[in-house]
This record gives sequence, structure tokens and C-alpha cells, in this order.
Amino acid sequence: MAWNLTGSYVETCSCELMCPCNLSFDHGATYDFCRVTLAFDIRQGEIEGTDIAGRKVVLIADTPKVMTEGNWRLGVYIDDAASDEQFDKLVQVFGGRLGGPMGALAPLVGEVVGVERASIEVDEDGLRHSVRVGDMIDFEIEDVVPFGVETGEPVRFNGMFHPVGSDLTMAEAKHTRINAFGISYEGKTGLSKSEFSWAA
Repeated sequence: MAWNLTGSYVETCSCELMCPCNLSFDHGATYDFCRVTLAFDIRQGEIEGTDIAGRKVVLIADTPKVMTEGNWRLGVYIDDAASDEQFDKLVQVFGGRLGGPMGALAPLVGEVVGVERASIEVDEDGLRHSVRVGDMIDFEIEDVVPFGVETGEPVRFNGMFHPVGSDLTMAEAKHTRINAFGISYEGKTGLSKSEFSWAA
């Protein structure tokens, strides 16, 4: 059951800048729900001996205002370049069946609304990060650089509880078009991290 994945990550969600659950997972979202899209661009890794390098996975979730209440609706896209074996292994990891961060969150998921192959494009250009999944998901976020910071370094939160890691960069959505598995929203905030590293 050993596996490890390393790559880059971006997300956008329906909250206003900034998302309260980034401060604490049990804080309520800006509105009466949280709708979030999480994109993983895997550069290196293997799952139970299967090479996963170069694959991409995008999750979309619809949760209650307070995410710790559970009953999440979760959809999964695996990039259409994945072999059948890679597809199966990625579904197991991102569905929480092989432990790790998604395994810890699995008890909060009430319904998996779909698992599909799709064309996934992830582009990173300096402070800007964009994700496109077929005709269903299209968003771009830009890391927030505080006024007066001459180095151009964006704002980072350290010590977060987040499945990707405890140190993530704050970002703002520049454009969003999300309509996947019956979940639609306009994103206003975002997160990015140059590296994520998971293992179990």
C-alpha cells in the first residue's frame, strides 16, 4: 500500500478573499456552502509500484458552510492521458482508500458524484496559475502580493490545516467558470503551492 506523490497544486473556491476555513477548518464559509476545486499536477511519484509522473487530478467538492459537518459531495477528474492502471491507482488515492491526506478527509465525504477522465491543462506563469478541465472547469488565480512589498513575494499562511500542506500561498481568482458534476460556482479566492508532497 506504499505510495508517494510530489507536484504543484492550485485551488479556487466560492468564498470571498480570504476563505475562513483557511484560518480554521471548523470556521464557516463566507456563504451557506463551500464549493471548491483542487488541482494537482503530479511531477513525480508512484502508487503501489505504478509510475504516476506527469498525471493530473482535479477534485471538485460541494460542502456545508462548516466543512467539518461532513456530507460533502465530491467529484474527481483524472487526466485522459492516464493508463487504465494509473487511473485506478489515482482514484484509490484521491478517493481516500489508500490513506494519506484524502484518507483522513474520507469520513467527511457523503457522496461521490462522479469519477471521469478528462483533458486537464495546468499552466503556471509566475504569480498566475490557470486550470482547464474540458468544458467543465476554467479558472485562473493570481498570488496576492501585499502593497508595499518590494520583493514581490506573495502572502503565505503558515500553520494551516489543509490536505495539501500547512504552508500555502494566498491567491485571488481572476476568472472562473465552474460547472462540473452538477456543482456550479464563481470563485473569488484561491490558494497555490509550488510543491506538494504526499506519502502513505
